[in-house]
Amino acid sequence: MKPEALASDPREDLPLPMDRRALVAIDLGAESCRVSLLRWNEASHSIQLVYRFPNHAIDGPNGLRWNMSLILDELQRGLTACAAIATEGIRSIAVDGWAVDYVRLDAHGAAIADPFCYRDERTISSEPALHARLSPERMRDITGVQLLRINTAYQMFADSTDLRRQHWLNLPEYVLYCLGGRPVSEWTNASHTQMLDHDGHWSPEIFAAIGTPIECAPDLVQPGTDIGRLSGPLSSLDAFSDTRLIAPACHDTASAIASIPDTADDWAYISSGTWSLVGTVLGSPVNTLQARAENFTNLRGVDGTFCFHKNVNGMWLLRQCMEAWNEQIGLMEGDDRKALTIESIVRGAETFASRGYTLDVDDADLLLPGHMPERINAQLRRRSLPEFDPTHAHAAELASFLFHSLAARYAQVLRSVAVLTGKHLRRLYVMGGGSQNELLNRLTAEVTGLTVIRAGAECSTLGNFAVQLAALEGLANAATRPTSAWAKVLNPL
Repeated sequence: MKPEALASDPREDLPLPMDRRALVAIDLGAESCRVSLLRWNEASHSIQLVYRFPNHAIDGPNGLRWNMSLILDELQRGLTACAAIATEGIRSIAVDGWAVDYVRLDAHGAAIADPFCYRDERTISSEPALHARLSPERMRDITGVQLLRINTAYQMFADSTDLRRQHWLNLPEYVLYCLGGRPVSEWTNASHTQMLDHDGHWSPEIFAAIGTPIECAPDLVQPGTDIGRLSGPLSSLDAFSDTRLIAPACHDTASAIASIPDTADDWAYISSGTWSLVGTVLGSPVNTLQARAENFTNLRGVDGTFCFHKNVNGMWLLRQCMEAWNEQIGLMEGDDRKALTIESIVRGAETFASRGYTLDVDDADLLLPGHMPERINAQLRRRSLPEFDPTHAHAAELASFLFHSLAARYAQVLRSVAVLTGKHLRRLYVMGGGSQNELLNRLTAEVTGLTVIRAGAECSTLGNFAVQLAALEGLANAATRPTSAWAKVLNPL
């Protein structure tokens, strides 16, 4: 796979690091994983997407799981390609990715099995079972985190009693561990487990309810922590002879938010991908009764901030519909001869007006994989609303309905954000792959009344690099927000 240029900035007045070796950012995605390279020249920088490979969970007799061996093998190919390009040497590697999923380790530190995917249905029963031991109100009071059955706490309670006594690492930290880093849990990712208290410590009460010894938890570290030196076969390559491993904001959304170079207090964000995470950045958490009732979350961000947002079902809905439609067309996975594409569907969706009603995009049934057009119609049927023709010939019409529904849900959540935080919002940064959907951006601007700014599809990568630079270099006159200062260098919106 050939390198692809993502960004460059020719300006000569930008600060440059003292050490001009390259940096590598790995971004793990539920649909694709990316390995990117940041390099410096005399007056500027360039970022290349060096290697990308598809990723998906595999449904088998042992549940819905990620093929971790394949992911690690592909990442090694990407890192090898980076070493061939960056002859000046590679200073550091950092990994971000989706949250909540984890790898169990045996007594020798090896993976016991491939990790479960958060969409596996085992947590349908484990969530209420854990709540029988520790009430949802108490869990919320301890953590300030929204209650979602995909959270690590519920997944761990679904594990066998023996497995609950084993050490574990979330996926980005596990990749760093495989590269030679010490086992850690980075704060932005740890806060997603629903096992961290308000003070940023593992909660003994929650661990006891799950039946997991707190000694099995990894050490907690701040974003930007150096956790060791690259070792293993890759370290024999010249470019990796002295490469440090850094835990960035390991949660990809926290990394994406870290790429926004806006230090004002009047903006919100949507991280638009498989999920849409809708919220704003705060200096301290908001865990009021109303925030709890609306199930907002307080997750740790970079530079001492908190990401206050709510999970909204996102482009997952369209992706699942597309799988169903392409299956109707008779295409196998990877066969794109007549496959529907997001671009073609969005173009077709522009010709359809609002139906005057919207889908409840957060219906629990729509979080499950498979048969998405039928799942959508089932909800409409329960609500006595007109259904859609579920065939691929009517894909654009259903997609338009999804986009109108998502925009309406965004507006609803953002109104709550303004009320709960007291902010007067003016701007909305849209990050991630969904940021390229101009129709959804336009609909969102219309229903929210906010100025929508497309921050880009690769924000997690940019934020990953910004955290690395803040850790390695700092920045003069930016002691309190060093990551934001480097974000301005890398992502001058």
